[in-house]
Amino acid sequence: MIPPGARVWLSMGHTDMRKGMQGLALLVQEHLKRDPHGGDLYVSRGRAGSLVKIIWHDGIGMSLYAKRLERGRFIWPQATDGAVSLTSTQLACLLDGIDWRNPQYSWRPASAG
Repeated sequence: MIPPGARVWLSMGHTDMRKGMQGLALLVQEHLKRDPHGGDLYVSRGRAGSLVKIIWHDGIGMSLYAKRLERGRFIWPQATDGAVSLTSTQLACLLDGIDWRNPQYSWRPASAG
């Protein structure tokens, strides 16, 4: 669960997935010019596109979440540097391998009447 008020940032391009919490926090600080201890979530993707890592500081300590898709790839913007902000719903889609930029319902709402 993403805490209220926290923003989700995708780091553009690909990241060396050998990095741990400290290495990823340093990338956030140096390349994105953001505070990795400020309570926002920072999402990075590996070169192959099937692995993401998320770092988050909750005010007490840093957490690292990693997810590898068995099939498919995480949908990522084409930019090579900078960051893109996502909503928590878009992050949930991304982590399920769904194209968060244009999610499609698999059902049609019933018409009222």
